[in-house]
Amino acid sequence: MVDLFQDFYRGKRVLVTGHTGFKGSWLSIWLHELGAEVTGLALAPATERDNFVLSGIGRQITDLRGDIRDASAVEAAFAHSQPEIVFHLAAQPLVRESYAQPVETYATNLMGTLNVMEAIRATSSVKVAVMITTDKCYENREQLWGYREDEPMGGYDPYSSSKGCAEIAIASWRRSFFNPADYGKHGKSIASARAGNVIGGGDWAKDRVIPDCMRALETARAVGIRSPRAIRPWQHVLEPLGGYLLLASKMWEDPTGYCEGWNFGPKPESVANVWDIASRVTQAYGQGSLVDASTPGEPHEAKLLMLDISKAWLRLGWQPRLSLRQTVELTVDWYKRYRSENVYNLCVEQINAYAAR
Repeated sequence: MVDLFQDFYRGKRVLVTGHTGFKGSWLSIWLHELGAEVTGLALAPATERDNFVLSGIGRQITDLRGDIRDASAVEAAFAHSQPEIVFHLAAQPLVRESYAQPVETYATNLMGTLNVMEAIRATSSVKVAVMITTDKCYENREQLWGYREDEPMGGYDPYSSSKGCAEIAIASWRRSFFNPADYGKHGKSIASARAGNVIGGGDWAKDRVIPDCMRALETARAVGIRSPRAIRPWQHVLEPLGGYLLLASKMWEDPTGYCEGWNFGPKPESVANVWDIASRVTQAYGQGSLVDASTPGEPHEAKLLMLDISKAWLRLGWQPRLSLRQTVELTVDWYKRYRSENVYNLCVEQINAYAAR
């Protein structure tokens, strides 16, 4: 394993919430390969084709089932694992689902986050926590420049606003209970991280462009594109995960220097519309066609959203390693190989290729 973090994670006790999800499974694999003692807390994976299932990572870490809305389940997971580092990824992550289940979305994304922060507060072993939200946490005015970390939180739809609320709550808990000025008393460093539209192998969630593409391509159907002109900051899943891992290591070294909000997005040339991304996917896959599936009266989704990553670049030394073309090619490579190869080894191969760039 190419180790970007100088053996920092070897032997560290790390808790990942949402480890059965798309990003959580990749993070768990990466941490396991880095030598961390990983515990995961999450609901069961959504499908039998999810990266978590196919990679078998659950058999190599401590795999706990629980709902972050259940404070006692969260407390039990912390008591069992006694983590030193926490990555909180568990969430209801879909905009359209949040219109169908708005209260449940808030219960998971806001109250679930509060349950995790309270467990952090009650667990003396925890030194560092990176709370993952989303680029959609900002009050999106669909401006032509990227949002910076100090801009207002908000959100039009229930998903986005629930994440904006989570960011406000994280900042409140940091000021109230994990204040850097009182670090000597509580000994904890808490940061939040906001990533752009993340793609990569093993994602089969509904209403996401890559899974939609792959389901259509595997059944020789045209790919229906719901929001062809929506512009997003596309990045491979390993890009923000590398940022989270780097951030946590910096927080460990300097607990009061990095406990704040951070953007992890792509370079400006990787900002593209949904139709362009889907076209690149079909080209890399070697087949397929697109059809405009947009319909009037659909629930509102932002048409333009970008992040300013200057802060992570200048203060963390983090920057994207992949171009948009490389991001799409690495993603499609997973989907072309997962049915015939060992998926865990495939993931490790892609992590190593990414880290070696």
